Amino acid sequence: MKPVIALVGRPNVGKSTLFNRLTRTRDAIVADEPGLTRDRQFGEGKIGDRPYLVVDTGGLTDLKSGIDAQMALQSWRAVEQADVILFLVDARSGLLPSDSIIADRLRITGKPIYIIANKSEGLNPDNVAAEFYRLGFAKVFPIAAAHGEGIPSMIEQVLINLPISPDEAQPEDDAIKVAVLGRPNVGKSTLVNRILGEERLVTFDLPGTTRDSIYLPFVRDDQHYVMIDTAGVRRRARVKETVEKFSIVKTLQSIEDAHVVIVLLDAQEGITDQDANLLGMVLESGRAVVIAVNKWDGLSTDQRTKVQRELDLKLSFINYAKIHFISALHGSGVGDLFAAITKAYRSAFKAVATPQLTKMLITLVAANPPPLVRGRRIKLRYAHMGGKNPPVIVIHGNQTQSVPDSYSRYLMNGFRKLLRMEGTPLQIVYRGSENPFKDKKNTLTPRQVAKRQRLKKFVKRK
Repeated sequence: MKPVIALVGRPNVGKSTLFNRLTRTRDAIVADEPGLTRDRQFGEGKIGDRPYLVVDTGGLTDLKSGIDAQMALQSWRAVEQADVILFLVDARSGLLPSDSIIADRLRITGKPIYIIANKSEGLNPDNVAAEFYRLGFAKVFPIAAAHGEGIPSMIEQVLINLPISPDEAQPEDDAIKVAVLGRPNVGKSTLVNRILGEERLVTFDLPGTTRDSIYLPFVRDDQHYVMIDTAGVRRRARVKETVEKFSIVKTLQSIEDAHVVIVLLDAQEGITDQDANLLGMVLESGRAVVIAVNKWDGLSTDQRTKVQRELDLKLSFINYAKIHFISALHGSGVGDLFAAITKAYRSAFKAVATPQLTKMLITLVAANPPPLVRGRRIKLRYAHMGGKNPPVIVIHGNQTQSVPDSYSRYLMNGFRKLLRMEGTPLQIVYRGSENPFKDKKNTLTPRQVAKRQRLKKFVKRK
């Protein structure tokens, strides 16, 4: 497998900035705020001549409880799984006691460790390195992650000492990307941890625990997946912090990047208008969707009946989506999600031959003909596929601009039933058959025009 490089250190030393620089992305949210990163973020290294993976981690603190302790636990797990550790320190703050504490714990891992003295722009690199050599590690690299200074030479020396192994990473196109979407504190990270079978994400009874979109690859039954845990999305009026606004942008990008979206609802709070808005966002994006109602095991029979009525009333516009009742904390019903995910994915990327689609169109039109328009019947002649994820069916015919919405819904439902599609929206696009000579200008040569005039005169004399 590709070697793994973990970025660790105190909060606000520039780990996420270096992560973005090494991966040449903006996947990690960056702001002048300590403790912004809370989960492990994985990315493909793009600087250097060797393939490798980079892991961004939350800041390491000496707190023993609360969300900071959960963040530190995730960071130490990244250290355990890494092949090389880049220990980031702040060159402007100098060597702090907390840096020495982290160094002592890193030293006992026995793994290759490099000191990365960040924010060293404008400082004497020899003086910076001399101060941090007191930690007892073999190499100190003064860099400026925000400006890219010193990073290419640093990563080159780090990669030289890594063992060469074949790149066994599966092509991204073969993996099913599944984004988990929902309001804050509905259990998204708990669900992802349950699916992965380990505590890969920070979970805490606090809305907004997840601030970034975290991509987590794994394999189940020989099928490759990428789970995408997203930040909770609140109503726009309640979003005031800049960091939260960035988190929502990352969530929207994750929806576009995903093949299937799991929309997680909280059964104990009922179906809110914000849940319907989130589903509307997924519908507009055209992504396949699976609805999971979480915390189902703690409800009474009457409460379950009430929730099911709300589902029928508020989510009727997305009736093609499969609904599952689960408990992310205890695992009940979670295993059933994979069958729905796979079916939604296959439906979204279904390829159908033109003769088969045309035959289905003829069947649907025969069962329910289009209405008359100004005394003339709308004629739908043939259909073919025009796109995937979402599937697009292009229908050709006459007067197609006059097809009413109600008839389009009839065709969509009919095609979805005949094609056995589940969990994906379906789009229908019409193409009219126009006279190709309607707007064509006279292109006859002068000789042809004179010949035609002589012919007309001859016909009149006769």
